Amino acid sequence: MTVRSFAELRKAAGAMPPLRVAVAGGEAPEIARALERLIAEGILAEALVAGDPATVSAQFEGALPAGVTLLQANSAQACASAAVAAIRAGAADILMKGHVDSTIYLRAVVDRETGLRAGGVLSNVTVAEMPSVGRLIAATDNGILPLPDLDQKRQIVLNTAPLFRGLGVNPVRVAAICATEKVSDAIPATRDAATLAQEAREGKLPGFELGGPMGYDVAVSAEAARIKGLGNMPAAGAADLLLFPNIDAANAVAKSWKYHGGAETGSIVLGGRCPILLNSRSDGAGRRINAFLLAAAVLAGEPA
Repeated sequence: MTVRSFAELRKAAGAMPPLRVAVAGGEAPEIARALERLIAEGILAEALVAGDPATVSAQFEGALPAGVTLLQANSAQACASAAVAAIRAGAADILMKGHVDSTIYLRAVVDRETGLRAGGVLSNVTVAEMPSVGRLIAATDNGILPLPDLDQKRQIVLNTAPLFRGLGVNPVRVAAICATEKVSDAIPATRDAATLAQEAREGKLPGFELGGPMGYDVAVSAEAARIKGLGNMPAAGAADLLLFPNIDAANAVAKSWKYHGGAETGSIVLGGRCPILLNSRSDGAGRRINAFLLAAAVLAGEPA
């Protein structure tokens, strides 16, 4: 079954064995609300929450829920290190960013000795559910790689494979977004897009149909694709994943979905030893839960 909304994803996650999470910095009420709801719905079994125990405890409504364990950590760096160490020790399945700075959090994640690198490229993807789109749609990379080169773009696409398998999307329709549909030496991203499209046609990106270069309008509107004579381009008008040329474009579009598109969103970092949640500190409990549900989909989509 193809998952087309966060409500459907929540239902699917509820049918899975409950998961375990390690949280870097639990000193915020929205983190406690997210954990409480996930535990109440049987989606989350255990939460290891690093931070100041007294402050973290005060964020919960009443007593600590069963399954929540507090890890003493006196700084943001200590919180991130403790949560990452819990993953490496096999005590949790998912890493969640709590109330800590993103740079400190990611530094612990990518540490070559004690972090969660799996040998490849880490990349961030934001998945959105919007009234104007009848399915989930994703943007990448909007949080890790400032200006990915061709090899990194290829890996960014491949990183999403377990996520989309977990969502039941096959094949995954990828739009390589550029300012123009014409290949131009003046815009290097168009050359990368054309190369990746050729590789997809040759079967070098199994499970993916990739079209590009194409404008945002062509990627999301079948009518725009038809008017421009691009209706037969792979992913045109029906993209599941938008691959952007740089972090600025991807980040701006993902945030415009939130603030102008009325979108429900969740974000996740892929390519590590486990699903890594990279919520903004401004995100409420709902977006944190959405991100956790995406992590559950990733785990469901990992090869047996």
